Amino acid sequence: MWLRDREGTEPVTARSALGVRRVLSIIALVLGVVAAVFFTVQAMRTGEQVWVWEAAIAAAVAVVAAIDLLIIRHRRASRRPKTHQHR
Repeated sequence: MWLRDREGTEPVTARSALGVRRVLSIIALVLGVVAAVFFTVQAMRTGEQVWVWEAAIAAAVAVVAAIDLLIIRHRRASRRPKTHQHR
């Protein structure tokens, strides 16, 4: 197989970027929620349609960030060794 014929040290020394990805997703989630709330309030106050679209975009960013955090959580959990055994 072509994966087994790789040269170099990448497979041995490659590190996961899950920690950085988690931090960025948390920031995107918080900012997305705050922005969505702000834009929703602006839409209700002014009645302008542009704020509704801004709120929808910010909410979509928050949803994507939340999904990414769930994926990261799943991947981190699958990497941990199983320490307890069922009897």
